[in-house]
Amino acid sequence: MESDYERKHYRFIYLIGSILAVLAMIVWLFVRDGELSVTEWGCVIILGVVLFVFYRISYGRVNKLYGEMEKLSGMMNEVMEQCGDMVEEEYYEGAVGILYTNFYKMVAVLRESRDREMKEKIFLRDIISDISHQLKTPLASLNVFVDLLLEDKVEDKEKQHQILTEASNQLSRMEWMVLSMLKLARIEAGSIQFECKEIPLSHIFLQAENGVTHLLETKHQKLIVEGDENIELLCDGDWLTEALINLLKNASDYSGENTNIRLRVEHTNVYTRIYVEDEGVGIPENELVNIFKRFYRVHNEVNPNSVGIGLSLAKSIVEGMGGRISVKSEEKKGTSFSLTFCK
Repeated sequence: MESDYERKHYRFIYLIGSILAVLAMIVWLFVRDGELSVTEWGCVIILGVVLFVFYRISYGRVNKLYGEMEKLSGMMNEVMEQCGDMVEEEYYEGAVGILYTNFYKMVAVLRESRDREMKEKIFLRDIISDISHQLKTPLASLNVFVDLLLEDKVEDKEKQHQILTEASNQLSRMEWMVLSMLKLARIEAGSIQFECKEIPLSHIFLQAENGVTHLLETKHQKLIVEGDENIELLCDGDWLTEALINLLKNASDYSGENTNIRLRVEHTNVYTRIYVEDEGVGIPENELVNIFKRFYRVHNEVNPNSVGIGLSLAKSIVEGMGGRISVKSEEKKGTSFSLTFCK
């Protein structure tokens, strides 16, 4: 190894220097006096002993330093080979201690960067897999519709209109799913910075209601707001509106016609809580734990066009702003989602 060569080189240079120093002293004394007395020979011997002792001490320290440098070099190689988890922290004093401290800091940064990169790769892989899986069914349906129209297998105008309407619905479903997935991916990847400020809930509720007005009118459903909606909440208004739209859409999808959906506000000195309540089919108790999972759909599915991403997106938004979302449900009686924001 290169360090072995450097150690031997240091030892050789030191020994040569020591011998030359002793010889120089002997020559100087001999030239001065013509011969060396017993005392002078004693001085020469003492000088030689002192130089040898100094050599042993200094070489021991140099040898230890090279050993520590070799160990540090080996640890660096482990890190370069992505084996940073194998590095065990040790403590040293002096300049070497500073070097080791900086090295451990570097290892921590590299490990964190590597772990973050691995999580991003896994997340991206899952996202792509989920999207491709969810697009298969609507794309297959669209292919069937297009083939029917291209091959003139459907001559009835009303039937053709029916097929085109269904194709349009499938396209809208895919568009909504992809946009929602992109929003969810941005939030979970940490690329969204929520801009929180004090906003009246009345403003947020109005925007959310406008986002589902057409859906509610189609099913003759009524949105009822209860509680003091003039309360100001520290949040990102646009993103909270997005979360409420998803919850209201879910409530509408799983409720029958001529039913009521409630937006209810509960305010205390400790927290502000928003409820989204419906009179729908409810969720089986054993499935409540799964409803916030991406693409999860309950087994009593009554909405065949459901994608199963709205609740997951709402949860990510609420938690991204420091809130908490929970759900209570009873089959055939309805479901209640609560969004809690502590002060």
